[in-house]
Amino acid sequence: MSLLVVGSVALDDVETPFGRREGALGGAAVYFGIAASYFVDVRVVGVVGADFPQEHLDLLVSRGLDLSGLIVAPGRTFRWGGRYGYDLNARDTLYTELNVFADFDPEIPAEFRETEHVFLANIAPALQLKVLDQVAAPETASLDTMNYWIERTPKDLREVLGRVQIVLINDYETREIAGEPNLRKAARTILGWGPRLLVVKKGEHGAVTFGPNGAFAVPGLPLETIIDPTGAGDAFAGGFLGCIASTGDTSPEGLRRATIYGSAMGSFCCESFSIDRLASLEPAEIEDRFRSFRDLTQFDHRPLLVDV
Repeated sequence: MSLLVVGSVALDDVETPFGRREGALGGAAVYFGIAASYFVDVRVVGVVGADFPQEHLDLLVSRGLDLSGLIVAPGRTFRWGGRYGYDLNARDTLYTELNVFADFDPEIPAEFRETEHVFLANIAPALQLKVLDQVAAPETASLDTMNYWIERTPKDLREVLGRVQIVLINDYETREIAGEPNLRKAARTILGWGPRLLVVKKGEHGAVTFGPNGAFAVPGLPLETIIDPTGAGDAFAGGFLGCIASTGDTSPEGLRRATIYGSAMGSFCCESFSIDRLASLEPAEIEDRFRSFRDLTQFDHRPLLVDV
């Protein structure tokens, strides 16, 4: 099984209370792809500039990512700068330089068009639709989006929502898309437009998966080391969809498993700048983190108030 991701590959300047990193490897396709690579083969479609460091390309290849769809264009790579305070759920964007990414027009290589699972990272809905027109009926098509597209291109976004099976967005975006402050009602509205699953990412407070069999929530894992949360949501998506692509299991139990694997990958991402921790994991570490999530929520119910 393979998983295709279409999205940004970037160089980030990030500052947190715990340090600063300049020119760090970033972008949604990077965080997603590395997290998913522990579960399934990953194919990347994106664009970088001529200034993109060779060592970053080598690292991605070392994780098994197929970069046949990554174009190196004349110009500078997409760059983003951000600063976090002690509330790591909030950040200030210092600058965004789209550079070659401004003209990104995804062309899916012929050898990628039969990929079984497709993830449309946070790009313009019109481009997400163009990707879907180029792939041949994947088993699952999934997407992420952001408030910029929600507010500026609602018609295109509504169209692409009707063509995917899984949506992975945060709680603010869920409410904004649906025009509904209640999360459960907002989820019901979005699922009524076509997707089978809605995964709501809630940062340090965990995630909730809504589907035809109800909802499943996983809390955020209290971490001893938190350095930089950049990319954690994309790493979550990589773990979640990587698990589904690997197992093919979308039963209620399979979705619970995928949600916890996603949460595990997102938590690892926070433990270092860039992809330093995410790219150097051992499978046993991932399984240990999965068990930590399980132990955090596992309990026995012995009724005290009624006889059963």
